[in-house]
Amino acid sequence: MLNNSIWIIGSTRSGKTTRLALQFQQWVAQGLSKSSPHRTLAPRRRPRQRTPAILVFAANDDNRRDLAQQLTTTIQGRYPIIAKTPLGFFQDEVILFWPLLIRRLNLRAQFPLRLRPETEQELATELWHLSLEKWHLQLPGANESLKVRRILDLLQLAAISGTRVEDIPTILQQGILEEEGTAELWDAVGQMLIDWRHWCLERGLLTYGIICELYWRELLVDSTYQEHLKQRYRAVLADDVDDYPAIAGDLFEYLLDQGAVGAFSYNPDGKVRLGLNADPNYLESLASRCVVETLDTPTGNSLSETLAEVAVELVSEPMVLTGLPESVQSIQTTGRPALLQQTAQVIVEAVKSGGVQPQDITIIAPGLDAIARYTLTDIFTRQGIPVEPLNDQRPLISSPLIRALLTLLALVYPGLGRLVDRDAVAEMLVVLSQKQENIAPSNEDAQGNTILVPHIDPVRAGLLADYCYSPSLEQPRLLPVESFPRWDRLGHRASTAYLEIVQWLELQRSLSLQHLLPSCIVVLDRAIQKFLWNGSNLPYDQLSALRELMETAQHYWEVDGRLRQILTLAPVSDSSTALQRRDTPTHTTIGKFIQLLRRGTVTANPYPVRRLNPTTSGAVTLATIFQYRASRRFHRWQFWLDAGSPLWNKGGAATLFGANLFLKDWSGRPSTEEDKLEADEQRLQRILRDLLGRTGERVYLCHSDLAVNGTEQVGPLLTLVHASVSLTTEAVAF
Repeated sequence: MLNNSIWIIGSTRSGKTTRLALQFQQWVAQGLSKSSPHRTLAPRRRPRQRTPAILVFAANDDNRRDLAQQLTTTIQGRYPIIAKTPLGFFQDEVILFWPLLIRRLNLRAQFPLRLRPETEQELATELWHLSLEKWHLQLPGANESLKVRRILDLLQLAAISGTRVEDIPTILQQGILEEEGTAELWDAVGQMLIDWRHWCLERGLLTYGIICELYWRELLVDSTYQEHLKQRYRAVLADDVDDYPAIAGDLFEYLLDQGAVGAFSYNPDGKVRLGLNADPNYLESLASRCVVETLDTPTGNSLSETLAEVAVELVSEPMVLTGLPESVQSIQTTGRPALLQQTAQVIVEAVKSGGVQPQDITIIAPGLDAIARYTLTDIFTRQGIPVEPLNDQRPLISSPLIRALLTLLALVYPGLGRLVDRDAVAEMLVVLSQKQENIAPSNEDAQGNTILVPHIDPVRAGLLADYCYSPSLEQPRLLPVESFPRWDRLGHRASTAYLEIVQWLELQRSLSLQHLLPSCIVVLDRAIQKFLWNGSNLPYDQLSALRELMETAQHYWEVDGRLRQILTLAPVSDSSTALQRRDTPTHTTIGKFIQLLRRGTVTANPYPVRRLNPTTSGAVTLATIFQYRASRRFHRWQFWLDAGSPLWNKGGAATLFGANLFLKDWSGRPSTEEDKLEADEQRLQRILRDLLGRTGERVYLCHSDLAVNGTEQVGPLLTLVHASVSLTTEAVAF
């Protein structure tokens, strides 16, 4: 069996990863055993080769860490393991073989710099400003930001599918109805993407789309790279290939052609990233080259075996009179506020009675709006139950700490007066005046807690902003506290905290005028240490936001430095004048950075993107359907929020514009309404089987007749709600 590649098929939690780990253990044992009869298949290494000869893949970064840990435990650390995501592998290979690409494409000899999504979008918007003005009304998208994002996504979709960027206009003309876009529009979009790719390569800037295109179009067909690839890897192990892009399948095909042995796992109920960058049907063609192993449906404490088919049948055939077992209960209300209250009440009572632990509970919704997130978090926090939003991707500007720091920047550097107002100054004073204070215990046995308390409360901050803030387009300032006629009413604590902020600002402003501040990153770092760190560990969400800000700022200035350097060394061909940054003042760049964040751009997550021990955090998990399925977690109790929502069978944000056009098995014609309905039905069936396979005891269907906007909810899961056991509760104000 070790001579053959294996293809493992199994449903959710059927043991696919465990089977892969066993196969990995056999490979390692084969390579380490001197008496192995198949030593020719053992992973070989070239002289002085330090990287493992077994290539390990996982679908996303969280799964990559989990897989690497499981494999390391299985072999007890006897073999080095480096697990990669497909996109991470492509990026590493492009950077490693960049000199080869320089020769093939005749590029400037410079080290490549990868653009983060927020910087990529800003630069593309500046480069395309003339085309965006011309085609503004015809381009798909509600606003300019969304239009640019969709165009950039087309480049990535083409790259990961192995499609030339020059063929994008033709594909769009064939796959999109003429009333939704003309041939002239798609030709213009194609030219915009070609210009963007050329502009980035001239400056050594890489995006995920460009990285993937360089890999399959330049590296994977290069004989020198092929020889290196063949010598480096003798085996490949890939988990959940149903979430891999098409060019990953091309890589696997080449390795198998060169004699490598492979082990792949495939979940027909998975396909979480179908509509983003995955082509599961194309990857499934690898099964013909492997020995196929089908794992049985899991048994024991999972509801999938007894409930999945019943639920799918009820959704597909609403007229079927089938009841659901008592393990599926419903919480039904008229309005959504009552639904949130009652859902929280059930969880609080269950936790306090000891029936379930917080870490065994998850709340899943097709979309978590700010109202639901805030309401649930507030109720649980006041009841002493921690909450963990799963991969919560909100704009940085939503954090008060970030808004305060951006206001601080506008007060330090000149020429940024338009970016400051009185309300922002008042909020900054409250946030930056927080100090640690000890709270006395409620009884003799308890220990006191340390909390952060603002020394300038919102009322005093408003008075200071009204009387002590001097607006100016060139240099806004904070005046001495005596500028407020009744400053004596502020109190000693507030006055001292205000004076501390004013003196710090004056010092940084003076250093800036003397050119003693290398960049605004130094100002941000000093401000965090001075006003926010307070010599203690910050809460996880605040620490994550600050790290995300610093990483975003660091990257932004790296890109700005690259653009200035290129223009200084030798001007390159460029039809756009909007991106000429050689003579741009520093404060102008800072202003652009502040505006970028204030537009609500969602920046890349900091590393690591999750808690070090998420399973032991003791918190209730909040997640969207996509986030929960992608994380591949398991909980005893699941609460399906907004079970009557029509979004349950929709791709939503998990489906990119035109994604179906770049699948290998695309029909070559526009999708009909029947095609869309069939795709939605198949997606819903996969969601039901997958979610039910990730719960052990109970599922609560939480439904309100009215949605958050007051409309009636008649989604596809409504038949499940009516067939479930109704749980009657009374709303309680927590």
